[in-house]
Formats: sequence, C-alpha cells, structure tokens
Amino acid sequence: MKPLFLRGPSVTLRMILLVVASIVLMTVDHRWNHLQVVRNTLSHLLYPLQYTIDLPVRFYYWADEIFTTHDNLIEENRALKARQLENRVQLQKLDIVERENERLRLLLSATPKTREKVLISEIIGVDVDPFRQLFIINKGTSDGIYVGQPVIDAHGVIGQILYANALTSTVMLLTDASHAIPVQVDRTGLRSVAFGTGHNDQLDLKHIPQNTDIVVGDMLITSGLGGRFPNNYPVAIVTAVEKVAGETFAHVRAAPLALLDQTREVLVVWNDEQTQDEAQAEESESTEAVDDAQ
Repeated sequence: MKPLFLRGPSVTLRMILLVVASIVLMTVDHRWNHLQVVRNTLSHLLYPLQYTIDLPVRFYYWADEIFTTHDNLIEENRALKARQLENRVQLQKLDIVERENERLRLLLSATPKTREKVLISEIIGVDVDPFRQLFIINKGTSDGIYVGQPVIDAHGVIGQILYANALTSTVMLLTDASHAIPVQVDRTGLRSVAFGTGHNDQLDLKHIPQNTDIVVGDMLITSGLGGRFPNNYPVAIVTAVEKVAGETFAHVRAAPLALLDQTREVLVVWNDEQTQDEAQAEESESTEAVDDAQ
C-alpha cells in the first residue's frame, strides 16, 4: 500500500543544502558583486513594507503635534523667536568673517573653497542587531547616493553610507565597532583616528602618546585625511584622558556630538572634490551642447 504523503529529504540534509547555498551566494556577491540587481529589485519590493512599519511612528508624531496645547505652542513660539534673533546675530558675525576670509584668500591668491552639496534624508528604519549600529534612510542610488558617502546631522558627523540601493541606503554610525574616522583636535591641530566602540556614546582615540597636549573638553573635528569626510566638521568632545604610569600611550575617550539615537532627519554630504567634478561635468555637457548647436 502506497503512503499518502511522500517523504522528501531529511531536515538535516535540507539545512546543510541551504547553508551551502547561502555561503556560495555570499561568496559570489562579495567577489563579483553579481547580486546587486537582485538587491535593487528587493529594495523596490521591501520599500512599501518599510514605509508601512514606520507608519506608527509617523502617526505618533502627527498626533503629538495635533494635541499640543495652545500654551505650549505660544511658549515654543517665543523660544523660537528668541533663538531666531540669536541666530541672526551669529549669522551677521559669520558674514563678516566670511568676507574677511575671502579678502585674505584674494591676498594669498588662494582658490576659494566651494561649499559641499548636501541632501536631506529621513531615517525610516533601525537595525535590530545589537552588535551593529546601522540605520536605513529613504534615499538611494536614484538620488545620487554612493557607498562611503558622509552623513551628518545638525550637531556633527553621524557616519557614512554602508550599502546603497535604488530607493534606500544603510548608514553605519561612527560608533560602530568596525568604523574609524580621521580627526584632529581643534585646539592644537593634533591628528588622530577615532574608533567606534559599539556604544553610541563613546569613541576611542588610540596610540596617543602620554606627553600629548590633549585635555577633557577638547573638540574633535574631521581632518579631511583620506578624502572621504570633508574637513572641519564637528565629531566629538573629549570626555576622558587617562595616563597610566608605565604605559606608552594614554587612554583617550570622546563622546559624539551628533544625536545618534534621537535625530529623525540627516544630511548626506558630497565633498568638495565630488561637487567640483559634477560642476565640471555639467560645464562640459553644456559646452558640447553649444558646439552641437553651432
């Protein structure tokens, strides 16, 4: 008598086949990048799901704005007006300094520095892996995003683009254990590298000699070395400098200035060289169009 249900391969055999297939796919994708088209297709399919998952958070912020009391709105309005006045004063000072710098550049025959191009993006998802510090933004390669691109917020550097699909991108925070960023001390110009620790409130500066002039409260800014992060962006504040007798290097820790676990919007930055390349490309295209018209 034949059984009603046919038995297939055992569960153990199926698991082994799946593991082998996964390893082969990961190896092929890592070495030859053949699965980029598949990832882009999946990103198109998963984007509505990511957007739907984020809807409760959007609804919370919408409801919070709707039910805000009249008194709170008046108080916030007063505070914003006061802050706006302070910002206007600061902008006036910055305009004066900028004009002075332009005069100095002309005197020194220096090339004026172009401003970085930026793109506002919104965080739509956070990686749940406790050993990685990643989040997802709603901009991708269709917006010109590329792997390694710097990401900042209103307070400082957040990290860089790790993966870029057509509609979304994954950002690695600068506090991720596998991240490192070239920095320098704003007060003294000392250059170093800030390494992520896996904690969103701490960075480590390694190989700092014991006699180095660095103190608690020093601001760390991007040095521009490596060509990935533009220079002079705030990164962190030194929170601890431990000099242990008998050791060659001091233990230096810093706290990131960016609000890594609070911000909702971020800025994706194109550095000066890329902005200049884009401008040159546009200029060459315009010249070719004029030549063709003639």
